[in-house]
Amino acid sequence: MRKTLLTSALLSAALLTAPAFAASYKVIDVNNGGTISGKVSFKGKDPAPTVYPITKDNNVCGKGNREIDYVKVKNGALNDTVVYLDKVRQGKKFDPIEGKINQDKCTFEPFLSVMTNKQNMAAKNSDPVLHNIHTYEIIGRSKKTILNVSQPKQGAVTNKKIKLKRGAAMKLECDAHDFMHGFIFVAKNPYYAVVAEDGSFTIKDVPPGKYKINAWHGTLGIQKGKVEVAANGKATVNFEYKGK
Repeated sequence: MRKTLLTSALLSAALLTAPAFAASYKVIDVNNGGTISGKVSFKGKDPAPTVYPITKDNNVCGKGNREIDYVKVKNGALNDTVVYLDKVRQGKKFDPIEGKINQDKCTFEPFLSVMTNKQNMAAKNSDPVLHNIHTYEIIGRSKKTILNVSQPKQGAVTNKKIKLKRGAAMKLECDAHDFMHGFIFVAKNPYYAVVAEDGSFTIKDVPPGKYKINAWHGTLGIQKGKVEVAANGKATVNFEYKGK
């Protein structure tokens, strides 16, 4: 009876821990990897920037209005977009990238940044006014708070280990200044690329196989696709977002 109970317990433990092991990324030698390239475009009317009145701390934040171009389009190319392979289990070396956000003149710098999942994010307040950095995991149309910290002193740096389970990115806001906004893409494998100004991207050293490939934009959301990469081959995938 004891043996049966012990076997059942071990089996249950294995089942519970299996997803964690399955979800980990394994580094392998990629000697015959292929390349994925393409463009992210925008069709339709380009939305105008959102205008926020600067209502406080004008000596630091400026006066008048703040315009934020959430949907930045240049010659039909959609900027501030990241293309990535979803749920890749193994591949080339995955070098960690720590997140670095600077709050300067009541602006998040940079507006869009990239960091690695399960790494630290350092948020610095370079202003002589209070900021309250608030980050949200973007899950579809929902947002889940990841960090919510007050930074009253100039030069203060908040460090936080970021671990997203479902989302691909985070939204940045300041609870003290409603005109401060930004985004962080959180990479879960090394197969991603921030699009260039002309909308182009290239992802290299991809092991041969079939993959799910997504384009992510902080305001317009995720577009999903599929791609098959041959050994030493070149695959092309394009994404098109549409305006109203």
